[in-house]
Amino acid sequence: MTSLYEILRRPIVTEKSSFQSGKLNQYTFEVMDAATKAQIKEAVQTLFDVSVLRVNVLRVPARRSRRARSRRVLVRRSGYKKAVVTLAPGQSIDVFEGVK
Repeated sequence: MTSLYEILRRPIVTEKSSFQSGKLNQYTFEVMDAATKAQIKEAVQTLFDVSVLRVNVLRVPARRSRRARSRRVLVRRSGYKKAVVTLAPGQSIDVFEGVK
């Protein structure tokens, strides 16, 4: 049995996720690979005390890139599972708020 704190690994803060949190009321998290939509919804509602309307889940594939100095060495970054959570109008999560 996994706890609620293990389901949500970290918030993903990028330029696109900042736009989504400001305009669309959507927040992005990296989640555990075995987490379902229902588990993610329950974790967000419990931990942040908000009401979730919708959860979209997608898997980000692994990527291979080259090192800067020696072009021969390949580096593989592992893939992860990402969840985009849509909140009810008028609600927000303080983790994503910038300097006011």
